Amino acid sequence: MTDESRATTPPTAHCCSRQRFRRGRALARRWPTALALALTGALIVGDSAADGGGDAVRGYAEALPLLPLLYVVINQAGSPRVTWPVLGAGVAVMFAVQAQDAVSPGGVLVAVALGVLLWGVVRGAPHGRTVLGIQAAGAIVFGALAVTGLVVDPDIGRYAVAAGWFFHGVWDFAHLRLKRLKGIVAPSFAEWCAVVDVVVGLELVFLG
Repeated sequence: MTDESRATTPPTAHCCSRQRFRRGRALARRWPTALALALTGALIVGDSAADGGGDAVRGYAEALPLLPLLYVVINQAGSPRVTWPVLGAGVAVMFAVQAQDAVSPGGVLVAVALGVLLWGVVRGAPHGRTVLGIQAAGAIVFGALAVTGLVVDPDIGRYAVAAGWFFHGVWDFAHLRLKRLKGIVAPSFAEWCAVVDVVVGLELVFLG
């Protein structure tokens, strides 16, 4: 490129190009949000087509204990690198348990969470006992909301389950922002899960 061509290139063109590149990178970093919106959009369409309010509430109630269980397991593993594999394993277990009628899926998930928490108490926790206690409190609270959603009338239980999903989105956001909780799970998972949880919670309230 000659000095003359450099001189005739508008400085604003370089500036705009850099800005577009930065915006593109910023959007690319939001892939967990995009993935979450695609998933929840499909869930909303499926729930609307099924037109089974009580069944939808029960399904979300049974899945709710999986959310804190993932955090409990990943916390005890001690590395955020295992986050997405643990999610895959958790979903596989959830589908396997739902395929049988011998035991309640929610009961299995709660039992696994209690087992992992007991392991942390006995063997120690990578992030310390305070964080283990926080995860235990989360498992208890969200598990209680799930049980409430299963045992009361679906019209009432809907709001307990919705609260569980919505506030687990807040829980995810806390793991993105709070210093003590950062690094327990992969940030991409916390962002993805926060969006999924909030949208599901709102769906149960407003689209049920």
